[in-house]
Amino acid sequence: MAAIGSLVFCTDCGNLLDSNVGRQAYIECVVCGTQNKDTSSKVVVTSSKPSAFPSTLRTKLRSDVHEMSESDMQTDATIKQTCEKCGCDEMRYYTQQLRSADEGTTIFYTCPQCGHKWNENN
Repeated sequence: MAAIGSLVFCTDCGNLLDSNVGRQAYIECVVCGTQNKDTSSKVVVTSSKPSAFPSTLRTKLRSDVHEMSESDMQTDATIKQTCEKCGCDEMRYYTQQLRSADEGTTIFYTCPQCGHKWNENN
């Protein structure tokens, strides 16, 4: 019997043998009747330590404290748009991708005078 990966073939006729469900010592070929010794690969369980595959991202995720620089913090931009509440003609805004990548961003507006907030889906 010859084994290629998980496929097992008869040594006499080359027929693909049925899987050895009962894990018997021999598998009988349904074509020629030859008793073939089961040499198929057995179940192998492997494990590795996290240090075996070092990753900068994994190290950052496992840290309890995440440092943020000033460039990581959210900053607002200014736009000429009228506030619905107080009529101020200048608004602060920022955008975020909250929905699927093929959909538009969500724009968050804040009035610097009265603090009124709202958002629009782009």
